[in-house]
Amino acid sequence: MSEVFESYERQYCEVSASLSRKCTAASALDGEKKKQRLSEIQSGVEEAESLIRKMDLEARSLQPSVKAGLLAKLREYKSDLNNLKSELKRISAPNARQATREELLESGMADTLAVSTDQRGRLMMTTERLNQSTDRIKESRITMLETEECGVSILQDLHQQRQSLLHAHTTLHGVDDNVGKSKKILAAMSKRMDRNKWIIGGIIAALVLAILIILYFKLAH
Repeated sequence: MSEVFESYERQYCEVSASLSRKCTAASALDGEKKKQRLSEIQSGVEEAESLIRKMDLEARSLQPSVKAGLLAKLREYKSDLNNLKSELKRISAPNARQATREELLESGMADTLAVSTDQRGRLMMTTERLNQSTDRIKESRITMLETEECGVSILQDLHQQRQSLLHAHTTLHGVDDNVGKSKKILAAMSKRMDRNKWIIGGIIAALVLAILIILYFKLAH
């Protein structure tokens, strides 16, 4: 069912129940108090008519499978509103109390009141179902918020892990740089060692040559 239709329906049920109570109370009043109460009832009837028009427009904009059930409900609400209007006219009559007693003697009025009572009972049941639906929606929203908080917590953990990986990557990069420097130092040392070997070899060769020359001169004399 459309959430918009449910909202209008809930408001109508509340207005209808309030109008029923006000009509009952107005029957026992006289004078200015009665006029004031009748004015309130008239305003409530206009509000109920506006809500029914809104529900009708919303229902007709929905899919046929959903629209049929909602229009059936609307027929009940329109019948209930007509009963309330009849009640308002009866109370507004100059001899309202006398007219009430005469109408109650008629069998048709008794049937109408029975139907009205039955419709109001269904309205109260509908209101209760709507309240239950509202509670379920609230519970679903709470569950959604809890899920969202859990998701935020997981994202925070992942962010922390990402920071740790980035730090480890930076550390490894620094180690690679140090290893590269060490390789360069070892290569330079190796070159110096090779150069020193050639120098020492040259010195040894020069010494050997000098010794041979000395021996040659000694043996020659």
